[in-house]
Amino acid sequence: MKKIFLILVSVIYMFAISNVEIAKKVDILTKGYKSSISKLTMTMSNSTGAKSVRVISFKTKESKGSKKSLMEFLTPKDVSGTKFLSHESAKGTNQWLYLPALKRVKRIAGRGKSGSFMGSEFTYEDLGSQGIENFDYEDKVKEDSGQYIGIRVPKDKSSGYSKQIVYVDKSSFLVSKIEYYDKKNRLLKIATFSDYKKSKNLYRVGKIEMRNVQTNKSTVIKWSEDKIFANLKDKDFNKRVLKK
Repeated sequence: MKKIFLILVSVIYMFAISNVEIAKKVDILTKGYKSSISKLTMTMSNSTGAKSVRVISFKTKESKGSKKSLMEFLTPKDVSGTKFLSHESAKGTNQWLYLPALKRVKRIAGRGKSGSFMGSEFTYEDLGSQGIENFDYEDKVKEDSGQYIGIRVPKDKSSGYSKQIVYVDKSSFLVSKIEYYDKKNRLLKIATFSDYKKSKNLYRVGKIEMRNVQTNKSTVIKWSEDKIFANLKDKDFNKRVLKK
């Protein structure tokens, strides 16, 4: 009987899906859009519930092993013209912020990437590369309430996180939630992903809510427009576009 039990355990282990395999399946479903032009609404809420709303133009371009993105704040007036450029690759992420009031481009580097992005609950790190190559994945995967639950640890030593717990829907292989833990291994933030839309055999997220459980502040990013295969070029993401 014991021998049969051990055989069953071995078979189950052999066919169990690994954390990395789950991450690869998520990638397959969300990549392949080539380039996109979107409009976002960012709603920030403080601990008392007071809100501020910003409208953002968002362009992205993917290519083999890399991704480029450009955000431009359209409203309100006090942040209008602010631009954020990100170049991501297996070698790392380079980011720049253009502040029109100062007419200056600021490079975001090192520990600065763990800082708040424009006062929101998203950090520059959150907006950087989330590619598989940027994390170490624990082998063990839990399953609960129709979710795969796995732990990944940022490889970047300057990361603001000790680990991230990723929840992936078992039926769709789309990320539903990520829990972010600070350097003291305390739960810091929870991001929920929803309103996915299928287009051209790939999925695009429609809403992300980032809630800081330590401060009770939150930021919601919602897509109001999203055009893929937008035929954008590398020149559209050159550093020179920041001051245009």
